[in-house]
Amino acid sequence: MTAHPVCVIVNPSAGRGRAARLLPRVMAALRGHGVPHRVERTTSLDHARALAREALGRGEVAAAFGGDGLLGAVAGELRGTEGVLGVLPGGRGNDFARKLGIGPDAETACDVLAGGRELAIDVADVGGQTYLGIASAGFDSDVQDVANATRVPLGEAIYVYAALRAMVGWRDAAWQVEVDGQEHGFTGYSVAVANSGVFGGGMYLAPDASLDDGLLDVVLLRTCAKWRYLARLPKVFKGTHVHSPELTLLRGREISFTADRPFAAYADGDPIADLPVTIRVVPRALKVLVP
Repeated sequence: MTAHPVCVIVNPSAGRGRAARLLPRVMAALRGHGVPHRVERTTSLDHARALAREALGRGEVAAAFGGDGLLGAVAGELRGTEGVLGVLPGGRGNDFARKLGIGPDAETACDVLAGGRELAIDVADVGGQTYLGIASAGFDSDVQDVANATRVPLGEAIYVYAALRAMVGWRDAAWQVEVDGQEHGFTGYSVAVANSGVFGGGMYLAPDASLDDGLLDVVLLRTCAKWRYLARLPKVFKGTHVHSPELTLLRGREISFTADRPFAAYADGDPIADLPVTIRVVPRALKVLVP
């Protein structure tokens, strides 16, 4: 059993109500494990951050029950402290839970809250904000705009649908990227800076990314025919796309990038900054419960 009680910080609207529907089962699973817990329902990411600070002050594991955006918000309050993050997948993508080996099932994730081990992991910082997965801009920005505006309940398939929609009006951008002082200019689709390496409902964009190596993985996607991009999209779910000639893979501790037209960089499903942007790794700054 975990040494600490658990505060379940739940976003009731996550996954179009999925988290709210699963909450009674999660509470029952925690009771079955004998884990002392309480439940707090969020009304916004700022509210979630306040609840995380409260849980930290009470010596509780702050278990984020929702999507990857909620996890990032809670993680931002716990980083650099003795606080511990718990992961209860309840969103559409659940990519961070996938990376940790927890999987998409919230009831099963309660096993980790009850008997998991603590792991110190890196986080990524953008102007004081924290993210756990991948920050990207360019074509990915357009995909996120479509995904966030879509009301059709497609689950994890939402990102494939959004990519098809976004491709219709896409035109390549000119990029300037700096990785630990080394400059890289190119024309193409996107720049992505990965901590966990997984996003978009199971896309292993940077499959070799490590959560505790003190480095961020950078993925540059250069110009290619639209049909070629779409044909290779399924490979990203297996991480077998990495040998594509249009991809450049780099690693670094500090990454800055901008484009020749405005884009919002998205991280963990939410906009985190407008370009230009600088992203830094914060090594082993967060404790999280893992299997």
